[in-house]
Amino acid sequence: MKLSAYGLITKNYQLNFLTIFFLGLVILIWGIREFQQERKVYGWLLIAIFLFSVFVSIQSFILL
Repeated sequence: MKLSAYGLITKNYQLNFLTIFFLGLVILIWGIREFQQERKVYGWLLIAIFLFSVFVSIQSFILL
């Protein structure tokens, strides 16, 4: 949250890849919890979103 606010205030978007990466980690934890609660469809969906967000984060880091 603080990284996003920093980017909005300063118009410096160089740290967006970290924001996306940490958001992906939260989504991964959420997906694991969905698996533990026997909701496998949501679990797989959230893990796919995690993988996509990590991919985007890595691509953003490389393009810096």
